[in-house]
Amino acid sequence: MTQSSTARRRVPLRSTCARPHHCPPAVRMDVLRHVPYFAGLSDRELTEIDSHLTALSWAQGDPLYRAGEPAEHLFVLASGRVKLSQPSVAGTPVVTDVLVPGRLFGAMSLLGDSVHGESAQALVTTCALRIDQPSFRAVLAGHPEVTLRVLDDVAGRLARARSRVGRQTTDTVAQRVAAVLLDLVDELGQERASGGTLLQLPLSRADLAGMAGSTPESVSRVMSALRKEGVVDSGRRWTAVLDVPRLREVAAGT
Repeated sequence: MTQSSTARRRVPLRSTCARPHHCPPAVRMDVLRHVPYFAGLSDRELTEIDSHLTALSWAQGDPLYRAGEPAEHLFVLASGRVKLSQPSVAGTPVVTDVLVPGRLFGAMSLLGDSVHGESAQALVTTCALRIDQPSFRAVLAGHPEVTLRVLDDVAGRLARARSRVGRQTTDTVAQRVAAVLLDLVDELGQERASGGTLLQLPLSRADLAGMAGSTPESVSRVMSALRKEGVVDSGRRWTAVLDVPRLREVAAGT
């Protein structure tokens, strides 16, 4: 592939989805139904909310936004996978989450963030529906139940952040790695015909280390031990959890 063709392929498609090449109303509605903020809303209400959204897509590796940039939009992931990361003191990005379709992410001053505290990057070709702050304010004004869910979500994020800090000070590296893998299984797992659960993601040891609050070297040792025990297997762009019950025991420290 030539350099020019690579450059063309990586230009974000500003008004279409990657798969399919445009988001038909039925696809957009199905995506919105899976967003917890909008659960239980009628088709008429979802159609009204959808009128505030713009479909955008990004090639693998493209940033959706970067930490420190003005926080002016929220995104609903329609297809693909998105990696969230935060800058560390050492300058190396620390992965905080991997998102799947239906997840809402981003930040805006309306929710207490004037700038993005993390970066979002497409792990694969990705499509998202984007809403700006005035439009989101209009959605909240017209749908009180959505407002209550947003408040609950903000409170939940704070609680999870405190929990992660506590876990990093009390749990072993093995426990934290096992907990991260279990979270990924719940979010992204695909059952394999040969047994086990597949995580088909290009996550590096550094990515897992960031999510577990450890170092790549320590994570590599844990993954090697889990592989020898037959709990996991992995390749260049995938990880398979072969024994979920045993992984839960490791996460619990038993």
